[in-house]
Amino acid sequence: METPIFNFTRRSLMRKGSCARVAALITSGLPDGAEAQSNNASVFHVFLFQWKAGITQAQKERATKEILAFQGVIPGLLQTHVGPNLSPNGHSYAYGGVMQFKDQASLDAYPKHPAHRALPAWLVPLIDAVELDLRS
Repeated sequence: METPIFNFTRRSLMRKGSCARVAALITSGLPDGAEAQSNNASVFHVFLFQWKAGITQAQKERATKEILAFQGVIPGLLQTHVGPNLSPNGHSYAYGGVMQFKDQASLDAYPKHPAHRALPAWLVPLIDAVELDLRS
């Protein structure tokens, strides 16, 4: 019987504060020197929302529309996918998305871009969010 390389369960990874475990899991499989080489690789920005009480369907649709509108506006943003969470194991995260950036520099510039800065001004009070950034 092989000795497991990782000592974790899906439940332990899902606990709050486990983002570092997920990042360690992703980078632990890289060959020596690959992490340094991957600094120019794509970066994925993942987000999950729990909607607060009282949010309307129109507000949810506005969030989707504004996030999708970043495509072609935010430099280095390659892909954007957003929408309702379809998983029965979503732990009350009802909405999420994945954005692919061409590199770390593009992701670092994203929160400072005027198009992005307008979104949190109205959206953050309506959500509890989790974010992860993953290098491919």
